[in-house]
Amino acid sequence: MSTVSYSVLIPLKDEVGNIRELVAELEPIMDSLGEPWELLCVNDGSTDGTSEILEELASERPHMRIVTFKNNYGQSSAFAAGFANARGELVITMDGDRQNDPADIPKLVAAAKDADMVCGIRRRRRDNWWRRIVSRSANMVRRWACQDGMIDNNCSLKVYRRDCLQKIKMFEGMHRFLPALFKIEGFSLKQVHVNHRERVSGRSKYNMLNRGFNTIADLLAVVWMRRRHLGFEVASDTHKDAE
Repeated sequence: MSTVSYSVLIPLKDEVGNIRELVAELEPIMDSLGEPWELLCVNDGSTDGTSEILEELASERPHMRIVTFKNNYGQSSAFAAGFANARGELVITMDGDRQNDPADIPKLVAAAKDADMVCGIRRRRRDNWWRRIVSRSANMVRRWACQDGMIDNNCSLKVYRRDCLQKIKMFEGMHRFLPALFKIEGFSLKQVHVNHRERVSGRSKYNMLNRGFNTIADLLAVVWMRRRHLGFEVASDTHKDAE
């Protein structure tokens, strides 16, 4: 069995201006936890030089691993590949755009001592007013439909227990509904306020087409799963060996 305690999973698509600084910020924070950890970067078809920087960084860091896609398959695939390759007891996810603050990781890890999943709630969002309105509205609809209680579902800074992740089946778009999927399976959730920072390099990969309209079908699928989930308790299980 692996002796890695934490796997930090970062999906990356064209983040050439952010990855060096992010790794430099992340390493002292993770080292301060005092447990073995790994950095797992999933390169989702980058074409801007991110691949070369990742290879350079990994060559100098035995704790760093890279999964490289042949093409751009999207964030659900990147998370699924990362979850499948993670070795840590806890899997920590964050975006590669440096808007998530690595300094928040220790308090999420502390909260995970008695929770299966810990989700960040971004305070003082550093996005434009339109993105904040869309995100707030989407969270309200999702929270009502999925009954998961999540205030800020789109915050990528989260901590998961790996043994719980192994019981979740990933589909396209399902990375946006992982708290609901965890709750459907009966796992425990917590929420913690975290910092949010402005993007200083690169540009967002999201728009109304890939984060708005496409999520409606995904939301309906999760609602269906919640309503049709098999929930039973066994009162007794008597077995008698055949003579």
